[in-house]
Amino acid sequence: MLVTLRHRLHETFVRWALRVRPPEPSPIILTQRRVYVLPTRAGLAYAMALGVILLGAMNYNLSLGHALVFLLAGLGIVAILHTFRNLVLIALRPGRCEPVFAGSPAQFALVLENRRPDARTSLRLFIGEQEPVEVDIEARTSRVATLGVPTTRRGWLPMPRVTIETTWPLGLVRAWSYAVPELDCLVYPAPAAKAPPLPWSGDSARGTTRDGRGADDFSGLRKHQPADAPRHVAWKAVARQQDGPLLTKLFAGASAQQIWLDWDALSGTTDGEQRLSILARWMLDADAAGLAWGLRLPALQLRPDNGPAQLAAGLRALALHDHGAH
Repeated sequence: MLVTLRHRLHETFVRWALRVRPPEPSPIILTQRRVYVLPTRAGLAYAMALGVILLGAMNYNLSLGHALVFLLAGLGIVAILHTFRNLVLIALRPGRCEPVFAGSPAQFALVLENRRPDARTSLRLFIGEQEPVEVDIEARTSRVATLGVPTTRRGWLPMPRVTIETTWPLGLVRAWSYAVPELDCLVYPAPAAKAPPLPWSGDSARGTTRDGRGADDFSGLRKHQPADAPRHVAWKAVARQQDGPLLTKLFAGASAQQIWLDWDALSGTTDGEQRLSILARWMLDADAAGLAWGLRLPALQLRPDNGPAQLAAGLRALALHDHGAH
């Protein structure tokens, strides 16, 4: 009950502290009204020690004791000012976030810009309970901080709230602020660990006009990959070797192999997410084998092709299946 109440109070404070509805437009500038300062445990112990010294100096009428207390108190006040100035007026801009597969951490890049003529030292950025990332920013320069966020499901993952803090230079006070940059990461469905073989039979596999790998002229051998058709295995070359690896014949011509990866071909799999995972595995296997492949989903169809652009388009379609466009 107490933990829940603390969490609610903290979230209420954060919503008030952000002062705008997230996500925030770029650039996000940490103005004076957005930077908050409180003493750390070391700062509280420092203040208590000053209080004890002051009581002793007053009790024994020690002039040097009073001077020491005032000197250390002034040092603490100056530390508050420097800690605050170390964070205020930093500008934050969203960077890039490359797509990842579900289960792998999303890497959000955040650009921190120091527009002042003095350096910013020992800034820490973190999301939730994740390990903080510490950065230093030289005068009038910018740095990129990359923050990892766990992923569990496919689709668009918005960047969570970021906390940026510092206790520089003495660690007596903590200055911090919050930011919610407008940055999303596309999360692909996790490829199935165990999937049926690529659909070679029926309409899924047929000849088409392609360049690079065909079925007309033999052009060489390469190491066998699981997605290669069994009829393309160079059995004679394998037989001449002792314990050698399987080899696949490459052909150059106009009749290359293409396959269709069809949602309806997995009708025996009732779970839609499992279908997407199998299709993702098929895409990766077909791409690794250099095959031209097409994709059929209930609301989308990709024409057969191969290469990085085709793979990215196919995985994106799987990630956003039934989610709509971003």
